[in-house]
Amino acid sequence: MLVEEIMRTEVITLKANDTIKEAVHLLQVNRIRHIPIVDEEHHVVGIVSDRDVRDASPSILLKNHDTRELDNELHTIMSSPVITVHPLDFVEEIAKVFYDKEIACLPVVNHGRLVGVVTEKDMLYTFIQLTGTNVQSSLIEVKVPDIPGIIPEVTQIFGRRKVNIASILVYPYKKDTQYKILVFRVQTMNPMPLIQDLRQAGYALLWPNNIPEPKL
Repeated sequence: MLVEEIMRTEVITLKANDTIKEAVHLLQVNRIRHIPIVDEEHHVVGIVSDRDVRDASPSILLKNHDTRELDNELHTIMSSPVITVHPLDFVEEIAKVFYDKEIACLPVVNHGRLVGVVTEKDMLYTFIQLTGTNVQSSLIEVKVPDIPGIIPEVTQIFGRRKVNIASILVYPYKKDTQYKILVFRVQTMNPMPLIQDLRQAGYALLWPNNIPEPKL
């Protein structure tokens, strides 16, 4: 999946010489947490978060708080330079950027100009879709040898039952590199026939693992 498929293209922006007061207003009215700061050519020169604004605003707990601080320009509090991504970057790869850099919003830039943004909320929703948890389904975890061709070998069992697979995830099995875990989300509310077939084929089920073997 590409960034252009999940990015928001209607982006609220401000200029570096706009005021903190203007940012506070836009953040509250639009219920957003980040505002990219752009120049006249729509190049990204900074980004301001709701936290930046809170830290720069006078405390309401003080009796005589000075609201003139809100008249300061955004270049005094914005983060710069800004990490950006491209519309044709893969979503799975920019997830690592979110994690490594501990950020919550990435401006999307094409030919140097801002064309969209991706937030951590967008990423979370995307992974919900990728894992299939947004559809009615059952979860099956299978421990398999880490050898070429093992995934199509296992999925043949699902195919024979004509069960649709919503998603497949692959995880390492603890620290044992000889095995891996295949996590299937299948569109059936009765996974019992599949579970029995997998066991009969010699696969170890990690989930569900409390369903008894069928009686002969």
